[in-house]
Amino acid sequence: MANEFDPDLPSNRLIFDIRRDNDVWPHFKERLEELMEAYGLSPAERDAFRAVDVRRLGELGVHPYFLPQVTRLFHGAAGNTTKSAAAEAYRRSFGEQIVEHRDISSEENPHG
Repeated sequence: MANEFDPDLPSNRLIFDIRRDNDVWPHFKERLEELMEAYGLSPAERDAFRAVDVRRLGELGVHPYFLPQVTRLFHGAAGNTTKSAAAEAYRRSFGEQIVEHRDISSEENPHG
């Protein structure tokens, strides 16, 4: 999963600021290129954002708390269930580990 987070990574500042700005976050997708430029994201960060690759963002140093926030910035939080677009985007990035975790849990507790 995610490596240690880098508090100085521009993506962390971008996510922290944008998710709290009611004038910006609803238009995040439309303003993505402008915001990435304004926050000085590296080419690797930009590629990960464009692909909505939260796993890669984690590898680059985005704080683990912010990773699901990224999918919500792109897909919204309305109807935020396990079947929502945001949850599906997160699952695409971490699917193998999520499945492995679920399989391990079910083996430990065969009745639950």
